[in-house]
Amino acid sequence: MSSRIRRWVETDTGHRVPNHKSKCKHMHGHRYRWEVELEGSVVTEEGVSEEGMLMDFSDISRILNEYIHDVVDHSFIVFEGDNEVLKALEHLGNQHRTLVVPFVPTAENLAKWAYEQVEPHFKSKYGNSLKLRAFHVRETPKSWASWFALE
Repeated sequence: MSSRIRRWVETDTGHRVPNHKSKCKHMHGHRYRWEVELEGSVVTEEGVSEEGMLMDFSDISRILNEYIHDVVDHSFIVFEGDNEVLKALEHLGNQHRTLVVPFVPTAENLAKWAYEQVEPHFKSKYGNSLKLRAFHVRETPKSWASWFALE
């Protein structure tokens, strides 16, 4: 038997999909939701703060804030091959928050990227088989993408 829990943070982040056939080829932004899904058994060690939990939600929030929120909130995510936008962003100087990534910043690719950023930080202190099962990215209220761990 195992439990699953989820925790999320939201950011205001810009991007563009340079080769998109429609309006997503333009620079724009979203209110993203970055959501982790953890799985494992609850901590059974008596007297510890996490007893009865898979992981403390505040510890999950700390990880999400450090490795996702503080990196992409009020930033513009740009594909390293998008020379047109990179050149435009250069004019804003180093005060502009830009995250250059080696992939087109679609919701699918961002879910994989986010998974890889946080996965090393979800470790159990109590041997309760804690595992990052999936990372979900909501780009709009109707549009989600997920990256799942292999079984």
